[in-house]
Amino acid sequence: MDKRWLNHYAEDVAHHIDADAHSSINEVFEHSFKKFSARPAFSNMGHTLSYADLDRLSAAFAAYLQHDLGLKKGDCVAIMSPNILQYPVCLYGVLRAGLIVVNVNPLYTARELAHQLKDAEAKAIVIVENFCSILEEVLSQTHVKYVITTQLGDLLKFPKALLVNTVVKHVKKMVPSWTISHAVPLKQALAKGSGKSHSTPTIRAEDIAFLQYTGGTTGVSKGAVLTHRNIIANILQAKEWIKSSIKEGEEIIITPLPLYHIFSLTANCFIFGSIGAENILITNPRDIPAFVKELAKVKFTTLTGVNTLFNGLLNHPDFHKLDFSEFRLALGGAMAVQRPVAEKWKKVTGVTLREAYGLTETSPAACINPLYLNDYNGTIGLPISSTEVSIRDDDGQVMPLGEAGEIWIRGPQVMQGYWKRPDETALVMTDDGWFKSGDMGVMDEKGYIRIVDRKKDMILVSGFNVYPNEIEEVAVMHEKVLEAAAIGIPDEKSGEVVKLFVVKKDPSLTVEELKAHCKTNLTGYKVPKMIEFRDSLPKTPVGKILRRALKEPVA
Repeated sequence: MDKRWLNHYAEDVAHHIDADAHSSINEVFEHSFKKFSARPAFSNMGHTLSYADLDRLSAAFAAYLQHDLGLKKGDCVAIMSPNILQYPVCLYGVLRAGLIVVNVNPLYTARELAHQLKDAEAKAIVIVENFCSILEEVLSQTHVKYVITTQLGDLLKFPKALLVNTVVKHVKKMVPSWTISHAVPLKQALAKGSGKSHSTPTIRAEDIAFLQYTGGTTGVSKGAVLTHRNIIANILQAKEWIKSSIKEGEEIIITPLPLYHIFSLTANCFIFGSIGAENILITNPRDIPAFVKELAKVKFTTLTGVNTLFNGLLNHPDFHKLDFSEFRLALGGAMAVQRPVAEKWKKVTGVTLREAYGLTETSPAACINPLYLNDYNGTIGLPISSTEVSIRDDDGQVMPLGEAGEIWIRGPQVMQGYWKRPDETALVMTDDGWFKSGDMGVMDEKGYIRIVDRKKDMILVSGFNVYPNEIEEVAVMHEKVLEAAAIGIPDEKSGEVVKLFVVKKDPSLTVEELKAHCKTNLTGYKVPKMIEFRDSLPKTPVGKILRRALKEPVA
């Protein structure tokens, strides 16, 4: 195929990477543990774990999983945690034991959590105590045998650890009461594992590393099967692309995006971890004033984020006072970067905000804007090394340059398929390795790609995929709802928000009553911000609701 984008790569960027350069992700991060042992790896709430600390603690956790719990290679372990020091310790520990990581959004409702744990057949879960009451509701419905709990401050030093845990539990009342009799504290698990050595299982590149869950057109979350080779490929691809802007053993990267999200997982834990960077974990990036105070404490070099985050920082007066003298790289992904935000970002920080594009199914990076560009260009960039992108019509035929079609992606970072869902996999994967993204785009004569629309009815809220079928399914669970249709509408803060159209079964139904029902069953960003009652909904002759017809008057 015509790979016109290769002519516009930076001179030092290779056209191809060797996805088989490492046998496993473990080989990559264990090399970092040794080479950068004295370097800080992750910092949070005033405490830092060095790469040597991370090596010691993750090895202890791996040993506990193997010896005390008896988990075997290929078993699934869920991790339900915000950005705290326990996350990387457990992440690397699970992988070192030869197990599969199942990342879980800590904001999940009981319904959402039950589905994911059952679908993945997870045998164990590491969970922050703040969310244990949700787990308690559904534990009996899952395959989970082992529960490992932790408090937010557990890996901080005394007395900070005690202070944080006391304030969270007793002052802010952030830990609802729960009872799981066989739960084991993480600190106890680490103590048990520290006296043992974990066995190193033979891990092949094609072995599964992650079941990374993403929304589905069927209304339920699906596990994208990502192998060690998929992640290794994306590590090498991204490093090749950004190498001119990063310095091994010197980077200080700000990490506000949740590590359970594929963008932050691959970029911050693995790509930057492979070069000995220090990750400053931001536990609650929504608290912009506190976030800015954290930024003021260090001369950071890199920041990964989403458009809403960059915009929030720019609108805080103290952000403009920060020291940007060492700042070199700002990467925006997960949702579209808006031109006014990018232009203001460059003016305030002096650093170009570079837009990247990818999906959970592509590990995630597929396209990135070249680092030699000095200004925002409104595109998602060029296909990265060893990656092909094609613009196709509904019949799979290649579209002429400048004409819109669905973005198809092929490369070593593309997932193996959806976990236990061959029917869903067949809808998005071709026999010759192409992944159909569902996004509509246009390619120009240089190979730059611009997103123009989404083929799927997916709604993108602050970088998170929200699928209408799931919202509608929850809405019609309410006994007073006859029919429901969800769409995305523009929102200045989060890009889009959910609007729900409803036909009542019972005239007494109110907006407040339905919103309360949705809040019980959906994560916050999925809850409809607007609800409109209608006498009927537009439909096709066979009875399928026409969401596009609902969008037209909104537009």
